[in-house]
Amino acid sequence: MKHWIVIAGILLAGVAAIIVTERRKVDVPPGPAAVLYLVADTEQELTRMPVHFTRMSDADEIAIGNQIAKYYEAERPDKNDPEREEVQRYLDLVGSRLASRAHRRFPYKFHYIPMPSMVNAFALPGGHVYIGEGLLSLMDSEDELASVLGHEIEHIDHYHCAERAQQESALRKLPLSRLFGLPIELFEAGYSKNQELEADREGVRLAVESGYSASGAIRMLEAFESFYHEIRARAKNPGQELAQTVSETLDGYFRTHPLTSERVDQIQKMIAEQRWPAVAERDLQVAYISWARKAEVELSAHEYEKSKQLANHSLKIKAGNRKALQVLARAEFSQAEFKEAAANYRQLLDPANPDADTVRNFALSLAAADKHAAKTEFQNWALGIHGEPSPQVTIQLAGLSVLAGDTVPAHKAAIMARQSAQQNTSDFAPSWMADLAWWYYLAGDYSASLGLINEAIQQRPGDLHYRTEAAWVQIEQKRLADAMDSLGENGETSSPERTMARAVLHWQEKNPDEALRQFETATISQPEWQNQRWVQGLYSPLVADSVRQMQAERERRKKMNLARTH
Repeated sequence: MKHWIVIAGILLAGVAAIIVTERRKVDVPPGPAAVLYLVADTEQELTRMPVHFTRMSDADEIAIGNQIAKYYEAERPDKNDPEREEVQRYLDLVGSRLASRAHRRFPYKFHYIPMPSMVNAFALPGGHVYIGEGLLSLMDSEDELASVLGHEIEHIDHYHCAERAQQESALRKLPLSRLFGLPIELFEAGYSKNQELEADREGVRLAVESGYSASGAIRMLEAFESFYHEIRARAKNPGQELAQTVSETLDGYFRTHPLTSERVDQIQKMIAEQRWPAVAERDLQVAYISWARKAEVELSAHEYEKSKQLANHSLKIKAGNRKALQVLARAEFSQAEFKEAAANYRQLLDPANPDADTVRNFALSLAAADKHAAKTEFQNWALGIHGEPSPQVTIQLAGLSVLAGDTVPAHKAAIMARQSAQQNTSDFAPSWMADLAWWYYLAGDYSASLGLINEAIQQRPGDLHYRTEAAWVQIEQKRLADAMDSLGENGETSSPERTMARAVLHWQEKNPDEALRQFETATISQPEWQNQRWVQGLYSPLVADSVRQMQAERERRKKMNLARTH
């Protein structure tokens, strides 16, 4: 009798636990983690319970996976991006190598999600495997990629994805044929602890059998956890919306997955038990894309030295890749490393179709590095152009000729620009005039410079860049009231250069307080203004001297304030 009472008590406790679990509510704020928490608190409980579903056929699983994938892809419009296509081909190559050794012979398909915030990988029933740009950017070896793809293949291979679909079918009281609208997060989220560890074991085995190192899986897990702690720290700072979004999502991920230490221990035991030999890891062939994008992020944050290091790392992996060269040249230019910037801009120039902005930056870099040799170097490059030089090339060569003391090419170029404007044969005629005007400004011929820039303004009176250029010339001519008129009111939308022009103007007017206020604003937005070599290379001696004096006055005032507080 007592035996049956004990059994009845256990059964009643079990039923009560299930009821409490079903009624439990978790307070989760709106956000990307909400669905993951729902999965963690509801779906994962189901995966721990015995599954009584009749296992679906492979054909049904493939059909369901294809439906979900099609629905998901429709929400992510495809973009024609050569880098994306290159990553996709690489995923297909590595993924196919692994999938050929999977137990279930599915038509595996591998998908790249080009989103930095997507720091995850997941699989759908029937053979679809997805990996995000954010996760790929944490890798530096193909072996790490193989470990992730292998893990996701094994979620399919061992029916974890199929069982998740069947559970959803039962929970939502939907036939399997109507599951195509399921939130994709249900497959991004973790499975049961045993299923995750199983996918780790079999995924590593799959990678090793495909010729990869098991250490790739260990390094990937450790890098992922390290990134998680880093992103959580960054998310606490204001203005880090992307970090906050990623952190919320990863909170859900780490809640649903086994501890990293447990996963690593399991792999290390497998290596010892299976006596897998140490294999050198292969470089991740598309890592140069991630490094270049990281370099671009640092460049936007004005972290020029970091940007250069990252860009150089990208170029080390793939020499000559354009994105890294562009970032490197811009970072060098911002640090007044004009000779190095010119060399990289030259690499970026296509003789068959040179980009106008790159041509201009190349010419400016040459002039800032050595104005006496600039014309010859530019001319030597221009000789390699296929066919007739473009107007932009003609304009920059004419400008460099002005610096060298020869104004004849500039006169001809100005006539070309005026005729183009009168005949309306090019929308770029005003910009050609503005470029020529700037070369005259750098050469100290302020009358010719202002004449050309005023012609550009007449054609585009609303262009603030042209008006700023006019103000620089007017400051040189001591026409300070005209310069103020060109710069407009302080409250007007302003670029750092426009703000600095106001600072120099006020400094020339002997209004140091306002000059320093504008100077501070400009240097915060564009720290290059604090680099004397940069200012001297790109502006007149008067501007360089004014900036130097404002810097000195700012430091003097800081020291005085510091002395007063002590």
